[in-house]
Amino acid sequence: MTWAALLLAAPSPCLRMLVLNELLGRTDDDPEMRELAELRAQDPLVVDLLAWQQQDGSWERVDQVSQLSATRATALALSRLGYLGFSPDHPAVRRGAEYLFSLQQPDGSWALEETRSGVIDGHLIAEPGEGYSMIPLQTSLPLQGLAACGYATDPRVERAYEWLLAQRLPDGAWPTGIASGNYGTVGGYRRLAHSRWGCRSNTTGALICLAHHPDRRISPEARRGLELLLGRETRETHPLGFEVARLIGLERARGFLTYYARFDLALVLDLCWRVNATLDDDRVANLASFIQGLQGPYGLWEYAPRPQASRWVTFDLLRSLARLDETGDWLSLEPRTPFRAYPQRARRY
Repeated sequence: MTWAALLLAAPSPCLRMLVLNELLGRTDDDPEMRELAELRAQDPLVVDLLAWQQQDGSWERVDQVSQLSATRATALALSRLGYLGFSPDHPAVRRGAEYLFSLQQPDGSWALEETRSGVIDGHLIAEPGEGYSMIPLQTSLPLQGLAACGYATDPRVERAYEWLLAQRLPDGAWPTGIASGNYGTVGGYRRLAHSRWGCRSNTTGALICLAHHPDRRISPEARRGLELLLGRETRETHPLGFEVARLIGLERARGFLTYYARFDLALVLDLCWRVNATLDDDRVANLASFIQGLQGPYGLWEYAPRPQASRWVTFDLLRSLARLDETGDWLSLEPRTPFRAYPQRARRY
């Protein structure tokens, strides 16, 4: 268990506390856990993040470079605090949550902040004046923050879940959005293997929300969403751990439709155990085996773009691998088919 010593030598009290609790089975009454519970308030990850919180409970930024709206910055801040182990018991979490609730619309959603210019993420995706009226990520991003830090069963959050589920396509995916009454175009990098109009970025965002709910995480809707993500059986190694690095602030938070453009296998593996996908599914078993094959000689997975995130990525992957069950009631009926983001079209002549 060479990884244990390396992870427990990390400078972050939050990481050491998570390792002791979730990988080594220490309980809250353990002396070392109690000590770390006091020290984690001094963790630079926490100190810097709380220093950016505004008087109204919002965040206008979560780092020195990312440019986000207050809604999205607050949602990301709550996701980060939730990942670090903070709950509604912490005053900063409560204030941030109340700020998001103050912006929630009567139908449970949050407003689409992008303009109607038709330009999103720097690309023209609709004619001017015919921009999107609905994009599922407008609600799934703030919903993630609330669910991650312990508000998943709050009645206000349940309304947001209902709105999100109402946007599903008949095949179980979530679309790019609605523009002028039509489904938005799906770029090749966001395509799903078995969905005509499904958007991988929006489906991933919605699935993360469901995966953090104690009951909805094993619902048919969550299972179908995971099935569609597993249909993309590509094995990109460079984004492995990107979502963890972004959660702890070592990668920039940018993009909207492109927010989940990277196909992060660590995130997919995390969703597998949360949704109760089991290793008797060959796709899950192959994914776990592939990731295990990337483990370094000292038990760590290296995150090359930001090596300082490697210990966090290692913790996340070890937790996912440990929580995957061998067998269960997970059943997949989706055919295994080759996936290409930009398939070649047959020539007319």
